[in-house]
Amino acid sequence: MNLFSKTGGAAVFSEEARARFSANYPEVPHKLTHALGEHPLMALEALAALAESLPAGSVEYNFGNQPLGIDGKPAPTGIPIGRTIREIETTNSWGVIKNIEQDPDYARLLGELLDELRPAIEAKTGRMMKLQAFAFVTSAGGVTPYHFDPEHNILLQVRGTKVMTQFPAGDPRFAPDRVHETYHTGGGRELKWHDDLLPGGTEFALSAGEAVYVPVMAPHFVRNGGAPSVSLSITWRSEWSFAEADARAFNGWLRGFGLSPGRTKRWPARNRIKAFGWRVLRRFGK
Repeated sequence: MNLFSKTGGAAVFSEEARARFSANYPEVPHKLTHALGEHPLMALEALAALAESLPAGSVEYNFGNQPLGIDGKPAPTGIPIGRTIREIETTNSWGVIKNIEQDPDYARLLGELLDELRPAIEAKTGRMMKLQAFAFVTSAGGVTPYHFDPEHNILLQVRGTKVMTQFPAGDPRFAPDRVHETYHTGGGRELKWHDDLLPGGTEFALSAGEAVYVPVMAPHFVRNGGAPSVSLSITWRSEWSFAEADARAFNGWLRGFGLSPGRTKRWPARNRIKAFGWRVLRRFGK
């Protein structure tokens, strides 16, 4: 078997998993199973070597015992990223290697995984764009604070356990419109946490061999289990997701003039007019 192939030619997502994904994509969060197993590229040594080989901006790491809500990015631990990953059992850390597809072996793995789901994806949201992957390595008990992401995302648990708590995408109770607008014009994606939000969340407990789909910009936080964890996030964008992002940015621009624009709409709405408006403004540097 090629060291860098996924399972020697077998599908990672079963026919049942692909059918479940197709039935729920793109707006309904759901769990899947996968057969990625303990892939060589997901071993701690391989990930540590990858992190050390990539530009500094491609890694982010901090102490794992974060609160659910933070104001901006937490400070790094000062422990080098390679050591952070190799000694994850004792470094009390959370680390992410961003855009692992910069490495050709990881790019091949990402392409193989998404190719299995491509027919279901493109039937609903069109051509897949900006394919990216992120590897997460977390110490026991680590927390990924409350935030949202702009991509369609499947998080595959490779080692250990964790619980992701997701909240409805597009609901301003959980991610206010102004936070979205700020993010899409260069701000952060971190969200303010209040305990009274918790009843609106849904927990997805993940063990090795399980995965969860996260809709575009669905707020969530993650609590790691009692042992170190390795997870792989495979993501893609669609013209629909870009249009919603641009429409939100346009709303932010309008709000700067004291206007109160109508809210952007979720799939299958296309937000074409506002998205076009923002793209024109961006082109001319406004």
